[in-house]
Amino acid sequence: MRAETRHQLKQDRFSKVTLEAAENAAHWSEEHKTKLIVIVIAVVVIAAIAIGGWYYVNQQDEKASAELSAAVRTFETQVRPAGVPAQPGFESFASPQDRGTAARKQFQAIVDKYPHTHTADMARYFVGLASAQLRDNAAAERSLQEAAGSSNADLAALGKFALASVYRGENKDTQAVDLYKQLIDKPTLVVSKATAQLELAGFYESRQKPDEAKKIYDQVEKENPSTEAASLAQRKATALKQ
Repeated sequence: MRAETRHQLKQDRFSKVTLEAAENAAHWSEEHKTKLIVIVIAVVVIAAIAIGGWYYVNQQDEKASAELSAAVRTFETQVRPAGVPAQPGFESFASPQDRGTAARKQFQAIVDKYPHTHTADMARYFVGLASAQLRDNAAAERSLQEAAGSSNADLAALGKFALASVYRGENKDTQAVDLYKQLIDKPTLVVSKATAQLELAGFYESRQKPDEAKKIYDQVEKENPSTEAASLAQRKATALKQ
């Protein structure tokens, strides 16, 4: 497949902006043919630099994506039961800590090698997840806060969702609740309103606030009739009465 076709199919936001700029330049040249030739040359040079930079970043992103896939596989590798030796030809880890340490190292390497790519943004999110698994809350907060501030709405939502969990573990209740409410107010494809509501309700349960939890469960059931979320909310609300 030609490189131009692959780039178009990726529908990268930066490439979209670049293409729109190129189209605008084309219209400008048609409407202003009498402009000084030096301006035309300047536009061509600037366009060439922009396209070249985009191509370089895209190539870097492809390399980073391959490494991210490998790191994710590490993060999902099976952990052997205690006392069970490793089997030849079958990758595994002796403990979740060993796995998390290995995966975090791979994710961080992507951030360091390809800092200006979209894949590095996702890798930072995974650095946060691995750090949380390792109970390195300070590192988890730093990476997940970066992800939560991403211009990509889905990645930002994932970052906030994971960061809220870290805050819960640190008893930073106000920060956790604030993040869940942000996700409820602005749901995304990866973190729906119902998902955030159920997490917030579960948080209130864990903090011995059944009335607030039930209020949210009832709302989920009402807003999502005949869905799995509604069924779960109903079961949870019923359990609170017992």
